[in-house]
Amino acid sequence: MTILHIDSSARLQGSVTRDLSARIVSRFGGPVIRRDLTHALPQITEDWVNANFTPVDQRDTTQTDTLALSDQLIEEIKAADTLVIGVPVYNFGIPTALKAWIDLVARAGVTFKYSETGPVGLLEGKRAILAVATGGTPVGSDIDFATGYMKHVLGFIGINDVEIIAADRVMANGAEAIANAQDAIGKLAA
Repeated sequence: MTILHIDSSARLQGSVTRDLSARIVSRFGGPVIRRDLTHALPQITEDWVNANFTPVDQRDTTQTDTLALSDQLIEEIKAADTLVIGVPVYNFGIPTALKAWIDLVARAGVTFKYSETGPVGLLEGKRAILAVATGGTPVGSDIDFATGYMKHVLGFIGINDVEIIAADRVMANGAEAIANAQDAIGKLAA
């Protein structure tokens, strides 16, 4: 099983999501594709959008180069059986680095398509495990805008098998929250 391991925490040391995602990856073993979003990905621009909506056979070299990183990120997803994504919750949502990754991989005609009944994800048959940590937001609550969004956007590109390993409310009950998440990792099915 090939794993795409994505970390999005701004913290390199002491990050709960980095620790949890590494534990998940080590539980499964196998080849790992590593994507650390510490050095933020570029935001999409007008040039990127124009290149994206230009048919492949009509793109010039500049447009092809503009989409090269996006193409690479999508190939990483395609090569993986399972995505393990570290998702720290910042101000009730996901980090901007993770949002930039999503913007670069959610591409019409490449990772999803439109049909008469709505969008259809094209990256089916994959599993995602989200290692989520929050300071005070209960995961699954009305103020948790991160996990529902992640499940939705992954489903949008065809990844509907999404599990959440949560260490929520770490600022309120840190040791217990982390212990519960680590216990849940031990129960993950391979």
